[in-house]
Amino acid sequence: MEKVWVLLIAVLIFAVFAFLLWKLTSSDAKTEYGTKMWKHWPTRLSYYQGVIFYSAGLTLISMFLLKWANVLTW
Repeated sequence: MEKVWVLLIAVLIFAVFAFLLWKLTSSDAKTEYGTKMWKHWPTRLSYYQGVIFYSAGLTLISMFLLKWANVLTW
C-alpha cells in the first residue's frame, strides 16, 4: 500500500511541475515561434516534449530529495 502512495505523490508532483512549466513558458514559446509556426504540430510537439522531459527530471530530483530527507520511503 505504501508504494501506491509514493506513486500517487510522484504523479501529483509531475502534474504540478508540468502545469507550472507550461504556464510559465507557453506565452514565450508562442511569441518566439510566431502564430503561424505555432499552429503546426511539430513545433508544439517539440515544445510539449520539452515540458514533459523537464517535468520528469524535476520530479525525479524532488522524489530523491524527499527520500533523502526521510519524508518518503520506498
